[in-house]
This record gives sequence, C-alpha cells and structure tokens, in this order.
Amino acid sequence: MKLDPSLCILCRGRGWCGLAYCPVIARARATLRVRRSVSSKTIEGSTPPSIFIGRVGYPYVRIGPATPPLIGDTKIFDFPELWINHRIEDILEYRWSLITGIKIADVKKPEDKLIDELRLLAMSSKPVDVEIILKKPPRPFMTFNEHEPPQGPRSPLNNMKILGNPSIPRPVEKAHDDTDLPAFEAVTYLYESGVPVSHIQKVFSTGAFGVKGRRRLVPTRWSITAVDSMLCRNLIKEIKDYEPLNEILVFRYRLHDNLFIAILYPAKWSYEWMEAWWPGSTWNPSADNVVIEGDHEGYHGRTTYPGIGGCYYASMLATLEYLKRIKRQATAILLREIYPGFKIPVGVWFVRESVRAMFNFPPVLKTDTLDEVMELLNMETKLGSGKWLSSSALLRRIKFTKTIDEFLKKE
Repeated sequence: MKLDPSLCILCRGRGWCGLAYCPVIARARATLRVRRSVSSKTIEGSTPPSIFIGRVGYPYVRIGPATPPLIGDTKIFDFPELWINHRIEDILEYRWSLITGIKIADVKKPEDKLIDELRLLAMSSKPVDVEIILKKPPRPFMTFNEHEPPQGPRSPLNNMKILGNPSIPRPVEKAHDDTDLPAFEAVTYLYESGVPVSHIQKVFSTGAFGVKGRRRLVPTRWSITAVDSMLCRNLIKEIKDYEPLNEILVFRYRLHDNLFIAILYPAKWSYEWMEAWWPGSTWNPSADNVVIEGDHEGYHGRTTYPGIGGCYYASMLATLEYLKRIKRQATAILLREIYPGFKIPVGVWFVRESVRAMFNFPPVLKTDTLDEVMELLNMETKLGSGKWLSSSALLRRIKFTKTIDEFLKKE
C-alpha cells in the first residue's frame, strides 16, 4: 500500500486518503506498544489467549503462543466477536501488538509439552499470564491474510511458562476429555452450549477434539473455515424442518467501505454469496473494472469447496443463525460490495460479524414482488440491479423460473 507522505502530514488521521482506516496511526500505536519488547528475548504478558498454528510446510508447521507485552484483561486482542464496533485502527493495534514465539511441530503428533500447554491456553475463556522466552528478539513485521486476523512480530521460541491458571469452561473440558466423541459432534456440542465460535476455532486447531488416535493439529487458517462449515451443516439440517418465509425480506448493512445486502426469498433452502471488488480495494488493487465473484448451492448442498473461500461459510453461518432465530427457511442471496477505501484483509471474521450485525436490524424491505427488490438494489448498490441480476445464479433462477402453481394459474 503506497501512501502520499505530504497528504499524511496534512490529513493527520482525518481520512483524506479515502481509506476506511489510518494505517499510519495503527502502525504507530502498535509499534509504541511493543517497542520495549522487541529488544528483549523475554516477553511477559497476558495472552488473550492467542495461539498460532501455521500451514506452510504441512505436516511440519510452525506453532506457538502469542501475547501482548501487557498484564491484565487482554481478551479484546483475540476475540473477533467484540470487534465489529471498533475502528480498523484499533483491531490492527490489537493484532500487531501480539508477539508470537514459533516452534516446528508435526501435526500428526499433537502430544508434547508445548502442544499440551498451547491447548490449555486455547481452552481458556479468560486471559492467562505467560512468560515467553525467545531465541532472539522478535522481528517486527506485520502480516495480513484474507482468512485470519493480522499477525504481529514473531521469533523462534525457546521456552514458555504458564504463570496463571487457565479458566476452562466445563463444556470445553468435557469435549476434550471425551476421546470417543467425533470432532464434528464436539464442535456442534460446544456451539449449542454457548461457546463463542472464535473460541471453538482456536481449541479445534490444537487437536483437542476427536476420537483418540485420530486427533491432529489444524492450521489456524483451516480451522476457522472448518468450524464455520461444520456448524453450517448442522444448522441447515435444523432449518430445513421449518416452513419457508411467507414474504421477501431484504437487509442492508454498511461498515468500513463495505455494503452488505441480504435477500431472503420465500422458498426452500438454497444459498449464494457474491462479492464485488472495486478497483483499488484489497483483492482488486490495479484492475480497471469491478470484479464480481461468488458461489452458490441448492437444497442438497455442495460437493466441492467454494472458490470464493472462507467468507462463503462465515456469511452462511450468520444467515442460518438468523433463520433459526425466526424458525423459517429461505433461499438466501447475500451480496457484498467492497469499495476502494477498504484496502486491507482482516480475516473472514469481518464477514461473519458484519452479517450477524446486519441481521440484528429489522429488514429494510418486506415485499411480495422481486421487482421491488430490484428497485432497492438500484437505490442502495453501486452496481445496480441489472449487474447483480446477471451475476447471480439464484436471482436469475427466481426471476426467470416459474413455479408449478404459477404455471397452472397462467394456463
């Protein structure tokens, strides 16, 4: 990302660059927080808790604990469910302040002292005081990834000491101790017990669930989507027992130069997630045209992984949660427009929590006709209804396919 220094001097965080956040402020605040630590090989802090399981070199991957150089309540540093109302600068500061110690581990052997300790940290619902001893001062670099939250400084790990007592919820302890419980059932049990999704994802990545002898470490990036997907599969079974909606509901939500639209159509379950990236936004940095991508599934689901990635299941989970809440099923079409001010990948949590927030507001439209939906898309979206209609498989199916009842009425 290139910034104009002269503009930064005049702007001073007032948003003149058009971005949804100020990268200068975020980097400065995070650097100030870790400055005293990056020159030391011993880091004392309260981990949120936060752990990292890498994927590069699989099945031999980098793993380790992460903590800010702070003692106290640091839960916000790694709890995406609390981030939706925070500025991006705040979230970047939280993430860039986490210092990670790294060791190499075999994912097929999730039982050694370090892994056991990481698992204890991940299982805790409250911050835990730790001492991380590194082989050399951490390298102060900051990374971004479309799947997981940004990462801060890291260094090879020499040793870790847990100084506090992990606070492990009873359902998490029960799922871990039951070595006859399949991982899918463990994940759904914890979700139904009220354990936050991000907490389940962390524990799942440490190989804490599943039948004895088949437990494995799961890279953080994969565990996020795996848990979302498993929870979706379970919720879909439930909402298919409900009656379809009796009218079309449309929801809208704007945040950080993103627009989210949800169209819930009165029909049996099917799902579509579509993204439109403007030139200058995160994944369309130099193209001249808006790039539209998406995936969908019918009543019986998919047989392949969606090319659009983890956002597909993150958005689906939030949608299914809403349908469960109102005890209805529907054909759900979710549209997202990403504008040039959004130039940073912060992880799929952003989609999940944005869609959850959207469904916490009343629908902006209730109607019996698709024409009114098209009019709303013309008013609310920059692409307009014509472009969205031509890009969306499910919108076209609804508009151009007549039901048997409609056909018989015409006859």
